This record gives sequence, C-alpha cells and structure tokens, in this order.
Amino acid sequence: MNNLSFVFPVVLFALAACGPKQIATNNFTEGELIFQSGFENDSKVVPTNNEADIIGADNTLPKPNDWVNDLDNHPNIGNFNLQYQGGDSSMRFAKIISEPGNPNNHVLHFWLDAPNVEHSKGRIQGNLYNNNGIKEFYQSVRMFLPADFNAVRTYPQKIHWLTIAEFWNNITWSQSVPFGFRITLGIGKPVEKESDLYFILDAQDCELFEGGRQKYTTIWAETNQAVKVPIGKWFTMDYYYKEGNNENGRFYMSITPEGEKKQIIFDLTKITHNTHDPNPDGVGDFNPIKLYTSKELIAHMKSQGKTLQIYWDDFKLWKNKRPY
Repeated sequence: MNNLSFVFPVVLFALAACGPKQIATNNFTEGELIFQSGFENDSKVVPTNNEADIIGADNTLPKPNDWVNDLDNHPNIGNFNLQYQGGDSSMRFAKIISEPGNPNNHVLHFWLDAPNVEHSKGRIQGNLYNNNGIKEFYQSVRMFLPADFNAVRTYPQKIHWLTIAEFWNNITWSQSVPFGFRITLGIGKPVEKESDLYFILDAQDCELFEGGRQKYTTIWAETNQAVKVPIGKWFTMDYYYKEGNNENGRFYMSITPEGEKKQIIFDLTKITHNTHDPNPDGVGDFNPIKLYTSKELIAHMKSQGKTLQIYWDDFKLWKNKRPY
C-alpha cells in the first residue's frame, strides 16, 4: 500500500502547544472504514504460545467487523495480535469482559500488576505489524481509566513513560531495517509530587548498532497541560497520522469525554519519519492500544493496593479519512 492513504482509530499524537484549552471545530473527510469492533458477540481473546490474539466477529456492527477476515486478511494491514513479552496471567492479562457496572456491554480489559518483561518493565499491547507502508491513517477508540488510576497521580517522580499507543516508521528491532523512527503517545505527570495527568507525545530517531544496542534521539516532544486525562469517565480518542517532513507531516489527536464536547489535544505539523531517511516508506508497524511502563511505577501502584488497568471499546480504523 505504498501510495494508499490510510486511517486508523486509537489514541495518537498530533501536538498542540501548551496553552488555552482547544475546542475542536475540525471537519473530517468521511473516508473508507477498514475495520470496527466493540468486542461483542463471538469476539474472543485466545492464547497463542505465551502471547494472545483476538478472533471472531462483532455482529452487532455492520461489516467490516471480523478480526481475521477483515483485519488480518486486509491487503494493506499486517496481522493483529496481543503481545506481553513475558510473564503469566498473575502478572498481566488482556481479556474481553462485561463492562463493570454495565453487563450488557463488552470491553477489552488490560490489567498489569507486575513487571512481566525481564523484571524491569510491564507490557500489554496490540500489534498491527508488517503493514504495507501506511503513509496516512485515522483511528478512533473509547478508553476508560478506572479509579485505581488516581494512584498514578501520587507517584513521587515525574512520569515520562506510560505509553498508550506507538507508531514505528521504521522498526528499531531489526538490523535489516535502517532509519528507525517512532512516535510515542503516553500519559505523563510533569512534577515530582501529586499532580493531574496529561497526554504527552514525542518523536525519536533510532540508530541500531551491532549486538542490538539502540540509541534514541528525541526530535520533538509536546505536553498538553490544558486538558487533564479523564479518570473514571469514558472518553473517545481520535488520532490522525500523516507521514511527511516539517512542512507536510501531521499528527492530530482529540478526546471526547462522555457527555462533553470534543477537545483537540494535539494538532501538529511536524516531521513524522526519520530525519535522515531519503525515501520514507510509511508506517510498517504500530501499536494502536498499549499499556507499557516501568517497574517503579508498577511497584508504586502495588504499594497503594492498586493495579494499572485500562478498558478499551469501539475500536475503528479508516483509510482516506482526515481532519481538515
């Protein structure tokens, strides 16, 4: 899909300077829906070795609604799977469950209670890997952070690493792929004391050396301290990614808390590929939903008798849809 514009739903990064709260006034091209699921009907999380996958169709929604036939088998999109990179279900899991307090609705539940990756960090993520060069995409997903997340506000250090989505142009874990680059969307805390949480976004070049050693260089970074991350309330995250340089690259993200107006978090015109890449070829791999952080933050949560948890619902992905 080297020349195909593509849109994908989830939380992503378009950067807005810290300033007055922005109320969204953007319009959108309609685009073509590639996939959607509310995790209903026969949608199931199934184990695959030490990782997992989602199969089945959500027949409460019209097609395209099938995780295998419509998403995995799409000609422009790589296979979807759920990755832990270690540990067992006592440390982390992803499950489709009834929404707490609303048994008629099903959601995808990420639960992270221990550093499951080499005892140094915790990871649960959805992978859409081996895509055919996605140069433009738009995503939407509903997200809920339960009351346990208030304990993140009391972490005694600043928080720069609590990732909820990530985009790779190109991957940084293969010697055969040059010009590594990623955009990371996260939840951050700007001070070393109790504080509200905010969305953070950064872009990094990556050099890969013999033996797998990596060096990341931050190209740009943004925090929007005008809009707090909602806790205890469902909100819809929309984001748009366009590959380009400092004149035509773009990242857009908005949230719409339940019962409230849409608010733009980021709308940036920035470089969205490696600064040295002479022929950028799109986003080959990305994590539309993710919960990834340090052992120190996980330990803090346990010390408060809490667990890092995210609920996801109503995941949608488009091509040829964009804000304007």
